[in-house]
Amino acid sequence: MKRKTIRKEVGYSGIGLHKGQNIELKLYPRREGGIVFKRVDMEEKKNEIFLSVDNTFDLTRGTNLRNQYGAEIYTIEHFLSALYILGVTDLTVEVSGNELPICEGDSLRFVELLESAGLEELEEESEVLEIKKPINLTVADKHIIGLPYDGYKITYVIDFNHSFLKTQTYEIELNVESYKKEIARARTFCFDYEIEYLQKNSLALGGSLENAIVIKKDGVLNQDGLRFENEFVRHKILDLIGDLKVSNKQIKGHIIAIKAGHALNIEFLKKLEN
Repeated sequence: MKRKTIRKEVGYSGIGLHKGQNIELKLYPRREGGIVFKRVDMEEKKNEIFLSVDNTFDLTRGTNLRNQYGAEIYTIEHFLSALYILGVTDLTVEVSGNELPICEGDSLRFVELLESAGLEELEEESEVLEIKKPINLTVADKHIIGLPYDGYKITYVIDFNHSFLKTQTYEIELNVESYKKEIARARTFCFDYEIEYLQKNSLALGGSLENAIVIKKDGVLNQDGLRFENEFVRHKILDLIGDLKVSNKQIKGHIIAIKAGHALNIEFLKKLEN
């Protein structure tokens, strides 16, 4: 597969999940140098943050990047997930704050935004990160396993000790069509008892039932309910795709994740790259 960028500049404006501020997002074609985020609200030359596993930090609640000057960009995993499935490898991303818009808590808006810009193939081939032999990573009760496979397949298991959300499993062979149909609309979620803690710690200030599923004791608070019966595990797959996109390489293999999260995903990626 060839490296890709977009054909023309596009923009989007929306609320950031954690700070609750309106974020202006602009995407520009870039024909070499990978993916770079530019904080236009900061001093020029120190505001560029390159997509690299070496720049990841604070992976508790999302996937975030920081450069050597301390410039940071938060909650990029949904955007990266859309970049991966469309094969975009080179892009300049201008952002007016320290996080990306949350949109509806999924990645569909980002897919649509990129497609509206059009995609352009570049001269160079995209790098491939191929799993050539079984590899695994375990931390406590969380696991990720990588197996050789001619394609890109993900199997994911979640398991919560909760009265409503317990165990869900989903497996998907990834391509643009299957992603847009089965994964892109799956929204991020949290439990109702987490909200007070998050907001006291200046997190999820932009969160609402318009951009997240809120789980209560016996169901969800969202009046329209779920988009999929197993929307929660599908969103975890969306996140995993985005997290592994931090390598900016095409993945070839079968990945099995059990109760994983952003921190484990990035540690697994580091292990894959070594």
